[in-house]
Amino acid sequence: MVWGRLPALAAVVVIVGLAFGIRSVSDGGLEQYSGTALYASMIYAGVFLLWPAVAPVRAGILAVGFCWALEFFQLTGVPAALSERSPVARLVLGASFDWVDVAWYPVGVVPLVVLHRLVSRRGAGSAATAGRGSRVGSPPG
Repeated sequence: MVWGRLPALAAVVVIVGLAFGIRSVSDGGLEQYSGTALYASMIYAGVFLLWPAVAPVRAGILAVGFCWALEFFQLTGVPAALSERSPVARLVLGASFDWVDVAWYPVGVVPLVVLHRLVSRRGAGSAATAGRGSRVGSPPG
């Protein structure tokens, strides 16, 4: 099942809205950890914006790998320097490395991969059932 760009874009918008909603009513651990997991969820949906036909497991691996790469990039100090100048850079790149973030990225992705696979299988099963017994040129039934 191809997820498609429009549902992926909608998912990105919903995830970002949820993250900002949580941020507006909470601070501390809930904000940080949910923000980290939702960031990874957004990246997962973003993979489908770039590559709509990718398999869910591959998209999950790409999303978590990207998040981990960005987290380790923070060790260079470049994201921190950019974050001082731009709130957008802070939201996108972060500012400092945190092992806790490394652990929370899969928390934002793995449930989506599982859900995506379940929905994809259910959709494939429905399509296969609908096509049973019908051949081109034969009457149905």
